Amino acid sequence: MKIKGKICLDYNNDDSARLVHESLEIDNENYVKSKLKNNKIIYEIDSESLGSFLSTADDLIASEIVVEKILEKTR
Repeated sequence: MKIKGKICLDYNNDDSARLVHESLEIDNENYVKSKLKNNKIIYEIDSESLGSFLSTADDLIASEIVVEKILEKTR
């Protein structure tokens, strides 16, 4: 069974979205497709199983939270 989903993250400005996108792009390569549109990042996850899909989504969200906390601390 093929599982597909999208996660859309909205940021306060284009620069924050770009920084998060660039920070996570290396880790997500070959696992998650991403598009940067102004102040939004759209992630597309395709997986062969629900367990794999949920693991990928969990890793993506956890990584985004870490990057967001780093951005908050450096401002």
